Amino acid sequence: MSDPEAAEAAEAAEAPAAEVVVESVPAAMSLAPNAVGPNLGAELIIDTEVKPGVESMRSGLLQAGPLAIAGVVANGASVILTIALARLLNPHSYGVLNQLTGLFLILSMPGSAVVVAVVRRVTLWHEDGSGHLVRRWAGRVHRQCTMLVLMWAVIVFVSRHGIAVLLRQQSGIGIAAILTAAAFFVLLCLDRGLLQAHRSYKPLAVNLLVEVGVRVVAVLILVAAGFGPSGAAVGILIGEVVAAGHARYAAVRAWSGGGLGPRVWVATGWVAAVRPDPQLGGASAERRSVGVDLVVASVSLSMVAVLQNIDVLVVGRDNPTHSGAYAAVSVTSKAIVFGAVVLGGYLLPEAAIRWRQGGHALRQLAVVLVLLAIPSVFLLVVALAAPEVLLQLVFHHAYTSAANALVPLVLAMILLSVSVVLTMYLLAVGRRWVAGVLVGGAIALTLAVVATHGAPRATALVDLAVQAGVLAVIGVGFAVVHWIRLGHVRAGLT
Repeated sequence: MSDPEAAEAAEAAEAPAAEVVVESVPAAMSLAPNAVGPNLGAELIIDTEVKPGVESMRSGLLQAGPLAIAGVVANGASVILTIALARLLNPHSYGVLNQLTGLFLILSMPGSAVVVAVVRRVTLWHEDGSGHLVRRWAGRVHRQCTMLVLMWAVIVFVSRHGIAVLLRQQSGIGIAAILTAAAFFVLLCLDRGLLQAHRSYKPLAVNLLVEVGVRVVAVLILVAAGFGPSGAAVGILIGEVVAAGHARYAAVRAWSGGGLGPRVWVATGWVAAVRPDPQLGGASAERRSVGVDLVVASVSLSMVAVLQNIDVLVVGRDNPTHSGAYAAVSVTSKAIVFGAVVLGGYLLPEAAIRWRQGGHALRQLAVVLVLLAIPSVFLLVVALAAPEVLLQLVFHHAYTSAANALVPLVLAMILLSVSVVLTMYLLAVGRRWVAGVLVGGAIALTLAVVATHGAPRATALVDLAVQAGVLAVIGVGFAVVHWIRLGHVRAGLT
């Protein structure tokens, strides 16, 4: 063993268990099944004998299967929760709750940007031979994020009444709970990234189920106890806190080889986490690149959340008498987008790794689109055949007044789901221009739905028109990017 290797082994042996486990993030960001358990601190796991993008469709479906199944179960549980809440709350309270959950989705979407930034940074470090720094960086970032989340929680709970007045909400507790839940979700995404890095599909899928399971139970208990939308918001917070704890446990267990050492939960290095670390700083160009990746991903995914939820917020403000009915249509339509976000967790690392290998992930993209097409076609057929029956069965006859908005909104969310998938792909391969397209789309959609003054069908129709325009622009750009890449592959370039 060479001197550098011996020094690195000694450093790992002396490190506290928590730091070895949590900070050991190799550059293996693929979500493929973990056929061979990687060593802690190993190099990026890439099979150099496999040509990028030539795996079978069946192989891709098996790889994405656990996440797809977890997504279906989570959406099913969400439907059960939706039906129960529609009967426990009156239409106005249900509309208030959907405004709170819309706010949560908008603020929590940058959590997915954390995964994008981790993928980009780890693969960058692997390329320049600095992979040994990943362990320290990951632990340092997690401690910093934990401290920020706790500070954020204190601030929003102290200032909850002022925030509630600003957002025209009656309950400061509901606002504070939902804002804090969004922060915990961002922290949760960091540990989910660690699970992705380990190719731990099953623990990642289980974590999705833990999140939705605890949320359903907590929300139902608090709402049934008479706490209304605020109780539901607190239930969402409980779900995110428990899910974050489970994700930490699962990530630690995965990176410790399935076992937990006696010092695994020792909180070390908290003071060091706020001190400058010259070794982790890297070159200014590298820091700038990673920072830009994080900002661009945060902006992009936040704009996706705006494109998904701005209509609910505007209808709730401008047409409160129909806010509950439109919220029912919205919840029914937008479950597809959640599936796109879940499957994006598979496509993101696949695209990043294969692109750096000189290939592409078009076959993996096809797998994701096939999995999305199944529920999309089913929902669209039902919406076309019997929209009022669907809403009455799932919700209540009091929620059917906006049934004529269901078909255009389902179509709009199908288009948005494809935009989400393409956005995750483009962010993974470093194409930042997609953020500008999404910002323009979010602005256009906001102006368009405001102009409808809360009319449900008109809102859904303008939503469909804007989503079609956004997807057309992203689709053209995506095609150009791959036309260039495929030309390079044919020419034998990397």
